[in-house]
Amino acid sequence: MLATLVACILLAFILGSGARLLRMPALIGYIAAGMLIGPYLPGSLAERGMVSAMAEVGVALLLFGVGLHFKPADLLAVWRVAVPGAVLQIAVAMGLGSLVGQGLLGLAPGASLAFGLALAISSTAVATKALEERGKLGGPPGRLALGWLVMQDLVVVFALVLLPALAGGGDGQGLVLDVGKAALSLIAFALVMVLAGRRALPWALVRVARGGSRELFTLAVLAAALGVAVVASSLFGVSFALGAFFAGVVLGESDVGHQAAAEATPLARIFSAIFFVSVGLLLDLSVVGDAPLAAIAALAAVLVGIGGGALAVMLAFRVAPRIALVVAAGIAQIGEFSFLLTEVAIRQGLLPDGVRGPILVAAVGTIIATPLLLKGAEALTPWLEKRLARPDARPQAPPQLPWPVLADHAIVVGSGRVGSVVIAALRRHHLPLIVVEEDRAGAERLVAQGIPAVWGDATRPEVLHAAAPERARLVIVALPDAPQAREVLRLARAARPGIQAVVRTHSDEEVAWLEQEIAGTGLVLMGERETALGMADYAMQSLGVAASTAQATVDVLRRRAMEDIAAG
Repeated sequence: MLATLVACILLAFILGSGARLLRMPALIGYIAAGMLIGPYLPGSLAERGMVSAMAEVGVALLLFGVGLHFKPADLLAVWRVAVPGAVLQIAVAMGLGSLVGQGLLGLAPGASLAFGLALAISSTAVATKALEERGKLGGPPGRLALGWLVMQDLVVVFALVLLPALAGGGDGQGLVLDVGKAALSLIAFALVMVLAGRRALPWALVRVARGGSRELFTLAVLAAALGVAVVASSLFGVSFALGAFFAGVVLGESDVGHQAAAEATPLARIFSAIFFVSVGLLLDLSVVGDAPLAAIAALAAVLVGIGGGALAVMLAFRVAPRIALVVAAGIAQIGEFSFLLTEVAIRQGLLPDGVRGPILVAAVGTIIATPLLLKGAEALTPWLEKRLARPDARPQAPPQLPWPVLADHAIVVGSGRVGSVVIAALRRHHLPLIVVEEDRAGAERLVAQGIPAVWGDATRPEVLHAAAPERARLVIVALPDAPQAREVLRLARAARPGIQAVVRTHSDEEVAWLEQEIAGTGLVLMGERETALGMADYAMQSLGVAASTAQATVDVLRRRAMEDIAAG
């Protein structure tokens, strides 16, 4: 176990870094790492069963994190496109895949349908990771893609029920009963999550958060994600990954969702890398060479059937070309569910062992191509929009969000002795603000006072993103810790490069660095110096100096201090 875990992480890091140096996606390096330690090359290190288990955990954690950012309102907003669109896309890809199975592999009709279905279901892990890396997961393309992928996952649940019937293992009446049981189990799981999960999970995490232990909160988040996934798969027959996704959706509705995402993200990234290593473990080049034509045809069927089919369906539903292209490029691959369907079909005797080669080539080839397809989709967008432009088309109004949106507001990070004074000043003049506070009890007090507050660590992108820095005018970093202040400022500037900033610090070195970083678009205050200037201001006015003159003197002294720092 230790050798497998160390080999996966070490080689994934080395080869992933190499791929990035060659300006290729890191996942190519992860797949190569799996090939190196897999059973098909000399010096095998990895135990396939363990890597597959870790990969399943990775997919579950990845989808849990996606669910934390995914609002039910977003899902309902895209449902009218995602539900019929995913069904039509699966039908198109399944048809193309079955033609490949019959024509090039000599499969029977029932077997060819199973082969085609394996080529019609996208990899949720690959799609979400690729969209996240390009900053598309949180926008309209990400919401539509997630709705599409959820619908595909539901199809997989029912496909696993249908495979025995295709293999000749059941009559029509038994098939109807099995499908009915699967539907009832899915509905029962959804009801449990809506009626009980949405209250119990946030309640439990809030109690843990009030205890003040970050370690226990991290463990509680993982327990919620993986615990719900296990219950979903063992009691309700829902896939492990889909159960974790629904757990994330439920927690995402609560005010602990942002910090939960921050805690789960690092582990999700590690285990999702192991998922791609597991893909490389399956790649047996000798098997791939047995049917090269069928392998190439299967790869083309995925690109045309999933990518092309999804694009055509979305354009038919009048989805904007810029969104349709990104979604189609992001989901135009196969992965974990295709492997699952293939292995179940082989165990049922429905498919021969020889189909593994074409499936693996299609999976690895399309996974590698996904980042390139997304880049090509962005380049193709202006051309397609121009071709599909209608002279009488009216610009669509932006979608109405179910919560009020602040703009040109201030983000106050920290509500301690310094932050609370700033908050009081802004509230006195009824200025818009959002507070980010790491202390759970402090965040609850702010909310009770009617102040918008996000609980969590502002140095985590998921937490700061909840305060909408891309729309904010000003960020006020009232944290005493210099590295934290630097990181918050970096994240805020990444979201909105021109955002103004006010930062406190306790050393001349930090003042110099922050002044250079802010570059005239904000204010850096050193606590001790500002105390001295405040005392000087009071002393001057007490001795008869006019308030305006005293303030001018303070400004001169502050400017000279800054110049001295810059000089040396």
